[in-house]
Amino acid sequence: QLQLVQSGGGLVQPGGSLRLSCAASGTTFDNYAITWFRQAPGKGREGVACINYSGDRVNYAESVKGRFTISRDDAKNTVYLQMDSLKPEDTAVYYCAAAGPPLHATCPRAYFDGTYQFTGHNFWGQGTQVTVST
Repeated sequence: QLQLVQSGGGLVQPGGSLRLSCAASGTTFDNYAITWFRQAPGKGREGVACINYSGDRVNYAESVKGRFTISRDDAKNTVYLQMDSLKPEDTAVYYCAAAGPPLHATCPRAYFDGTYQFTGHNFWGQGTQVTVST
């Protein structure tokens, strides 16, 4: 079993930055793709950023491209989401989630287009609140 523990988040003003961390334990972390999802009040859960198991494939929602950066440090069993130029519409609860084989090698666009049913992600972090407001 893989356990994911999130940290980071909080309140930031528009234009500010935050970094979320997703630390894994329990099994071989480097065999999993990690995706960050978010859920705003009254809205469905949506994909934000994904990194595959080897770190050579990443993908982002159009709304965060150029502002968010996902990375992984397998030596620390941790995936990061650096969020810059934050906007009020980025306010949401953010979740990291892990997908093992056979989904570990890719980050399909389906994660970001509203069609994904989350069936491939078996392990989830506890969620962390990000609030962008003056």
